[in-house]
Formats: sequence, C-alpha cells, structure tokens
Amino acid sequence: MQEFFDPLRNPTLVAAPFFILALLIELAAFAYLETDAEMRGYERKDARTSVWMGVGSLVSSAVFKLSTLVVFVAVSVHLAPWHLPTDTWWSWALLIVGLDLAFYLQHRFVHRVRIGWAAHQAHHSSEYFNLSTALRQKWNPWAEALFWLPFPFLGFEPWTLYVAFSINLIFQFFVHTERIDTMWRPIELIFNTPSHHRVHHGSNPEYLDKNYAGMLIIWDRMFGTFQKELFRPTYGLTVPVDTYNLLRLQYGAFGELFRDVHRADRWRDKIGYVFMPPGWHPGEKRAEAEQPRETSPQSAHHAILDRG
Repeated sequence: MQEFFDPLRNPTLVAAPFFILALLIELAAFAYLETDAEMRGYERKDARTSVWMGVGSLVSSAVFKLSTLVVFVAVSVHLAPWHLPTDTWWSWALLIVGLDLAFYLQHRFVHRVRIGWAAHQAHHSSEYFNLSTALRQKWNPWAEALFWLPFPFLGFEPWTLYVAFSINLIFQFFVHTERIDTMWRPIELIFNTPSHHRVHHGSNPEYLDKNYAGMLIIWDRMFGTFQKELFRPTYGLTVPVDTYNLLRLQYGAFGELFRDVHRADRWRDKIGYVFMPPGWHPGEKRAEAEQPRETSPQSAHHAILDRG
C-alpha cells in the first residue's frame, strides 16, 4: 500500500497542486488575455462535471491499482524469467517508452472495439477542450491491465508500471489546451502536443480515430493514424450526449451496448455488438464500420456510442 502514498512512487500526488495551478492560470488567460474567437474556453457546468469525474477516477484508479497489483506481482514472481533493476536509467527509459507504446495500442483498442469505447467515451463527452477536460477521466480502466500484463513478465517490477504511467498522465494533462498553438517543429514531429491532441478530441470526420499518442506522436506516424490539425476541431462526440449526469456519462454507453446485445437474435450479432467498432450494425463488415460517418438524425439513438 505504501507505494500508492509515497510521492516518489506516485508522481501524480506531487503533480496534483500543479494541475490546479495550471488550470487557474488558463482560466485567468481566458478572462484577461486576448482570446481567439474560435476558442471555446470554459463553461462552468462542463468544467465542474469534468472535475467531479476526475475525483471519481481517483477512487476507480485506487481499486484498479490494488486489484491489478496482485496479478502483476504473481506474474513477476512466478513467471518472469528475469528481473530488471529499478535503479538504472536505461530500465526506466525502456519502461517509459514501452508503456507509452502500450498506451497507444490500448488507446487505439478502446476507440475501435465497442466494449472498450463504452468505457472510454466519457473522456470525449465534453464539447470544450481545456485543462479541466484532462480531468474528465473514465471510471472503468480495465483495458489498461490487458496491455500492461507483458511488462511484469518481461522483468519490470510491478510498482514501476504505476510510476511510469503517472508520468505519462502528467504529460498528457498539459496537452489538453487551446491556449498553445503549434510548437517548434522537432517537438511536433516527435511528441504529442496540444495541436495533435485537439485533433484526437475532434468529432469532425477528418479527425475521427486519429492521434492516439500518449507522450510520443511517433507511434501514430509509424502506424498510419496521424492527422495534422487542419482547422479548429468540433469537440465532443459525433452526437452530443446533452447531459451533465455523471452516471449517464460514465455508464450510459454500457446500457446502450447491453440493450443492443439483448435485442440481437443471433449470437454472431451479439458478439459483433461487443467487439466490432462503435456504430457497427449486423450485416456490416469491419472495414465498413470503420469508415468515418457524418452525423444524422437517424443516428441520434446511438448518441453515446458513436465515436468522438
């Protein structure tokens, strides 16, 4: 338990006051500095909802850490063929880069598989893009455990995974802003930046399912999911949820998924609703379901299932 409360092993504890300070500075910038008319800034109810979702994620993250630690320790002790040192720079560099790649793969998975999207869509539900949006976290981080499982087998000590992921999350907090335009070209080439992440939060057809990066945008460039920011995105889901209800934002998509599975007549279709991309319907192939779609009135009943 002590690693969850030790600042050296849980960097987010140290970073939390800086998150609050950065958020207040951004609020002041919108209030007192010249602002581009296209920037949406803050809306009180939306920001308050994001903060409460962040508070809830602290609880879900604690449960996630405690439950996965048991599994990771068992894998490390009984299955790992070797154990890497925790006091060398190269082992931490390997872990941080490797976990960032795992984040990319996990992030792509939760966007492209409906059961994953049902958990992740809460983060994309805001129609604003500011530092409070970074706090709008999901309460269902189960998919991360699947992509972290190889690391204790490869010899990384389980507690180091949570430290490396905390560093990743701290980095990602600061890319949720409209106040920073494009950065120095080498930075834009290698790292995830506010410009790249604005694209990821866009619901425009050109921006759907792009820029999954956590810290390094090189993964998107390597695997064909990179999209340059061409214009100011329209943020949020393709069909807005129009609610600030925390439970609906977090679990409404699961309700829609379970209803679709229940109504399906064939087991093939039931499985398809769970594992095919968001917006898939029986009779469609995966390639068809993966095509960006324009929103329409007929798709309104899939409001919280469509991609964001």
